[in-house]
This record gives sequence, C-alpha cells and structure tokens, in this order.
Amino acid sequence: MGLFNKLFKRREPMYLYDDKELDEVDAYITKAFGDFDSVFHEIVSPDIHLDVCFIPPTAEEPFYKLVTMGAGAYEMKIPDKWKENNIERAEYVIYLPKNWNIQSQDMKDYWPIKILKQVARLPILCDTWLSFGHSTQTDEAGTPYAANTKFNSVVLDFCENHQGEVKLKTSSGKTINFYQVIPLYPEELKFKMENDAQTLIDKFNEKGIDYKIVNINRDNVCC
Repeated sequence: MGLFNKLFKRREPMYLYDDKELDEVDAYITKAFGDFDSVFHEIVSPDIHLDVCFIPPTAEEPFYKLVTMGAGAYEMKIPDKWKENNIERAEYVIYLPKNWNIQSQDMKDYWPIKILKQVARLPILCDTWLSFGHSTQTDEAGTPYAANTKFNSVVLDFCENHQGEVKLKTSSGKTINFYQVIPLYPEELKFKMENDAQTLIDKFNEKGIDYKIVNINRDNVCC
C-alpha cells in the first residue's frame, strides 16, 4: 500500500450512520427544520463524517438553520446516573440571520460553521459528553471567535420547534438529540459557570433578549 493510501486510510471515519440511519436522519432534519438542497460536505473525516445542512430562510422563519449530520453516529460516554435519559448521541444546530454570508470562508462569516464542527468533535477528541447546559470557549485565554464579534464561547440549549423538543428515535432504537448552539459573551459564560445554564436562559427571557438567532450586536445580558 502506497503512502497516500496509508494516509487516506487513517482518515476514514470510524463512526458512521448506516445507510438506513442516514436516510432517517436526513428525512428527520427536513421534517423538523425544513427542506435543504445545500450541504457543506466534509472532505477529510478522521473520526465521524460531519456534514452541515443549510436550511434557507422562509417567510415564516426568516433565518438560516445550520444542522450537523453525522455527529450522532458517535456514542458518547455518559455517566451512569444520566444513561436512562438516552443522551448518548447528538446533532447540533445554529441559527443565523437571513443576511448572513454563509458561502464566505472569511472567519467573520465562517465562525458559526467552525463552532458546529468543533462542538460536534469535542466528545470524541476529549473523551467526554455534551448535553443541555454544557459550554465551551475558544481557548484558555477566551479569544473572540472573530474580529467582528466579542462572542468567545457557547452553551448548549435544547432545540425546539413548533412541535416541541427536536429528538429522533431511529428504527434501530437509537435516540439522537438535537441541541442548539448559543454563542455567549465572556461575562455570560462567567455567569453561567457561577450559576447554571437555565438561570442564564431565564435571564435572557426576563430581559426579552432573542438569543436563539445569532446577532453579533445583541445586548450582553450580564453587563
């Protein structure tokens, strides 16, 4: 086997949906979020094959929905006390305003996609698990995601639509949870760490701040 083939082989995903599961996840994303004909396909996949589906804005929901497809093929290592909740598998979602340039590779536009990919791989790379209320920041120094925003971290919220919580039970018996990725300012992350995610979300709601759709100029709820 040549060097190229050896290197390529090492990059083959280790955790994949089978064909039937992939069809079910694809159909469920369409049902829960809307039709999509644009997918950010991953070229090199060292562990999971992670695509990002782009659901375009509509008159009823005038914002982009970006949804990962592939993260849920990996079964996270959940503490025993939480296993009855069936949270071993997850996909991740972020909402962007309709004027967002989702085709741009400039970091000021690309950072939400980068976050989705980083969050999706975190459980594999760090041998950990993610669920509601978990958070992560860019780096130890808390560097902003891009030059045009002060967001430097995210927290996971339950993803919901008009029918309630977004969650898929596959025909093979696997439960795939969908979590919304919410960008935070440093002060909001600090507040969340000192309290909890629900208290932070309550604070958003009390102040009438729309935190679901990314707004790089939104009010900082902790300032």
